[in-house]
Amino acid sequence: MHIFHMNGCGNRFVVFDGRERPWRKTAEEIRQIAHPNGKQAFDQIIGMESTPNGDVFMRIWNADGSEVSACGNATRCVGWLVQRETGQDEILIETEAGLLKARAAGDDMITVDMGEPRLEWEEIPLAEKMDTRFVDIKIGPMDNPVLSRPSCVNMGNPHAVFFVDDVNAYDIPAVGPLAEWHPLFPEGVNVGFAQVIDRQTIRLRVWERGAGLTLACGTGACAAAVAAARLGRTERKVKMILDGGELHIEWRESDNHVLMTGPVELEGELQIAR
Repeated sequence: MHIFHMNGCGNRFVVFDGRERPWRKTAEEIRQIAHPNGKQAFDQIIGMESTPNGDVFMRIWNADGSEVSACGNATRCVGWLVQRETGQDEILIETEAGLLKARAAGDDMITVDMGEPRLEWEEIPLAEKMDTRFVDIKIGPMDNPVLSRPSCVNMGNPHAVFFVDDVNAYDIPAVGPLAEWHPLFPEGVNVGFAQVIDRQTIRLRVWERGAGLTLACGTGACAAAVAAARLGRTERKVKMILDGGELHIEWRESDNHVLMTGPVELEGELQIAR
């Protein structure tokens, strides 16, 4: 079995190639892989599997052992691996959230078509009906909340995007969990802190559901771009500045699809006998 240590814009993964034999682990085993020596080394654990529906199936676990449906940066990493192996211009990746297309964008950059954003309250999902552009929740004291009225978007997984004046003004490890498991989000939520720099640029930090504060979140970047454009804060094509680097997001008008372009880095690989 091949094992790859990769990152996408700083988002850290270990990828297990289980296409010859499906690679499955318990939640506790996933937690142990993500936390060698008791410290978190990887944000997500990825399993590659065979599928009749595309070039590869991608299974995703968060560092806490929970299985999730989507991870944009991991999709770019897996797309890069399969492209390196096959030489194909376009790779079709199946996930629990659907089929995604990845293509080379030059200089170890990969573009993934993340599909259409889901914007209805039941698609996020929320516990009750409300306008997803301005969700009526408050984080912190009711008379002086730390955060309030996020925009919500589902990009294969749920996101709540709080627009703030300065992302560095927040103690995200303290505040993020309060929103992550707010009762309004029955499946939990990824929590984005978005600072609009100008109409083409957003500074973003994300507290990821089940992984904590990461250097980058691909689906979070897509969600923030969609939320900002819906509110008229930015254009539909923006640069996202994350702790780990930059992603370029376009919410295409022609077909409503979101395109994400960013770097991929292979940090190491090894092969082990099974």
